[in-house]
Parts: sequence; C-alpha cells; structure tokens
Amino acid sequence: MTTTVAQHTPSADPHHAPSDQATPERQNLLGMSREQMAAFFVSIGEKKFRAAQVMKWIHIEGCDDFSAMTNLSKPLREKLAKLAEIRGPGVIYEGTSSDGTRKWVLEVEDGSYVETVLIPAENGKRRTLCVSSQVGCSLDCSFCSTGKQGFQRNLTAAEIIGQVWVAQRSVGPRRDTANRPVTNVVMMGMGEPLLNYDNVVPAMKLMLDDDGYGLSKRRVTLSTSGVVPMLDKLGDELDVSLAVSLHAANDELRNELVPLNRKYNIRALMDACHRYLAKCPENRLVTIEYTLIKDVNDQQEHAEQLAALLDELPCKINLIPFNPFPHSGYETPSRNQTMRFQQWLHDLGYTAPIRSTRGDDIDAACGQLVGRVKDRTKRSARYIQSIQLDAD
Repeated sequence: MTTTVAQHTPSADPHHAPSDQATPERQNLLGMSREQMAAFFVSIGEKKFRAAQVMKWIHIEGCDDFSAMTNLSKPLREKLAKLAEIRGPGVIYEGTSSDGTRKWVLEVEDGSYVETVLIPAENGKRRTLCVSSQVGCSLDCSFCSTGKQGFQRNLTAAEIIGQVWVAQRSVGPRRDTANRPVTNVVMMGMGEPLLNYDNVVPAMKLMLDDDGYGLSKRRVTLSTSGVVPMLDKLGDELDVSLAVSLHAANDELRNELVPLNRKYNIRALMDACHRYLAKCPENRLVTIEYTLIKDVNDQQEHAEQLAALLDELPCKINLIPFNPFPHSGYETPSRNQTMRFQQWLHDLGYTAPIRSTRGDDIDAACGQLVGRVKDRTKRSARYIQSIQLDAD
C-alpha cells in the first residue's frame, strides 16, 4: 500500500478586495454543461463554439490554466483569466491499496472532505471510478459506515465532476481512447444521488459528452436506495445504467436496513424499476445490490424471497459481503455461507456473482467511505453517544 498526503493550503481569496474596488466573482467552468458553457461565452461577447474548445481542454486534457489553451487567441485567454477559473477539489490524501485500488480524500468548498475510489479490473482493461454525490449521506442505512457520519449538504456539479477530473489528471489526459484513465463511473460513493438530482444529472451529462469524458450510457451507473419520484424523473431525462441498493426482499427487514423503505416500499421501488427500463433501450438490466450480513439476510428463506421478488424484473444480482466497521453490530458471513447463498440463487435460476472486496486495507471498500462531515443532522453525535452508552 502506498500513500500520499497532501498538505492542502487554500489559495488566497481572489475575490477579497476593498469594497470600493470589489472584483466580480470568477465563474468556475469545471461543472458547466455544454449548454451552460455556451451561454457563458455568449454572455462575455464570444461565439458559442468556444464552449467545445474549452470543454476539451478541461475534461480531455485535464487543463486548469487558460494560458495553456493554445487554440484560443491571447486576448480571449486573458479575458478568461479575469472572468473565469477551473477549480477542482483539493487533494488531501491519495492512497493505493495492495490490490491496486486508489482512493482520494478531497476537500470541497466548505472544508468538508469526501472520498472517491478508482477500482481497476484484474485484466487491466476496466477502471471504475466510484463517485460521491453528497457530503456524508442524507440516509441512514444501518449497515453503512458513511451514513453514521451524518449529512452536511449536497455536492455541486463541479464538485461531483471534479472527482472524475482529479482521477483522470492523476493518470493522464484522455487522448488515447483505447486506454482511458477512467472507463466506467458508478455513482455509488458517499450520499444518495437521487436526493441531489439537480447537480448529479448535469455532472453525468458531462461524463457522457464527447467533449467531456466520452463515456457510454452503459458505462455510467447511478445507484439508488429507492427515491421513487426522482427515479421516474431520471428516466424522462437520461437512460444511464441503474443499480438498486436492495439488501432485503421483504419490507419488515428492509425497513430496518434501509429506512427509506418506510417511505417508498419494495413494491413501489420494483414498479419504478419497471417504468425506468421501459424508457431505456432494449436489453438493459437493473443491477440489484445485495449486501450479505451474517444471520440477518443470508439464509435460504431470504434467497427464496429475493428470487420471487425479482421474477419479472430484467436484472442481475451483485452479492456484496458486508464490510465491517466499528460498533456496527453486524458481521460478515463466512465464505461458505456466502457461497451457499449464491448457490441457492443459482438453483432458482439467477446468476449472482460475489463482488470481490477491494481496497479494504485503505478503507475504500463498499460501505466504508467516510469523510470529514460538519454534520448538521447531529446523527454522528447520537451514534457516538449510543456507542458510549453501550460501553457503560
């Protein structure tokens, strides 16, 4: 395992000036969609086609210096330096696991930290970036350490796409499309993406844009715990790949594991999945994420319930052995029990690969992502207090 810790010192505030000499706030171009970028250039008296040129410099070349954008005129570069900036999150920590997984801890605008993880496939052809959408998480799934950190706020589009930008810059520019630094993106990091819809969707559109990151819709996946109204809205606007954090096939158990289920129950969620697929091209599947927790949801009856629930839904199942964290109260099933559960599903007609635990030696595995969250929900404090009471 290798680790780099950056001493991040915020730069001097370029906007601070005496009140009688106040300078206009510079626009951060990093999170702008194609349409927003074009509107910006028109607003400063330039042609719309400049948007595509600058997008390529930012997202393909990884450039944050207008003076280096050599296909722009010198006067335009000087104008952009005065009116705009390309500002990504600050890198506080970068670590590489023994299995090649890389994790970044990134500082966002309010001084909070979020995490993003790059997971290379064993064959080296796929590099999947797990991206966060919120500072902390607005949900409180009982088996996820991220949720125990509480919640501060939604990330902006620039802070979301900034995670892709940082990861790509660390590897190199995306000129060689046959050897992309990031081949897949999954919105599976900190937070519930559909509760930050207005920022997540523009960021995903940049991931798909040919002048952005040029990813196909099948290679961008949004994972949700089941915010049904926003899932319906997403289907009207995008048809990226969909993953559903299910983890239980009956409402009583899912209410305990995923409290959002009390608002949008399993039947409502399954119906929304069918509606989403109906808006997508043919042969699209929903990925069902199922975290296996010892003696909680790993018995044969649970496999049978899961198979019955998914009977009519085009889907694939990912089995995820629970990744432990202190004081969770849950344990990881044995390898034998995990394989038994997989076999039960196989016997019922389902292929259910077991997701390999990657990056757990740097706390980068599924359910382990945490940051520095100024928790306005006070959930983190209550969680710590409950641990202390149990200890007494």
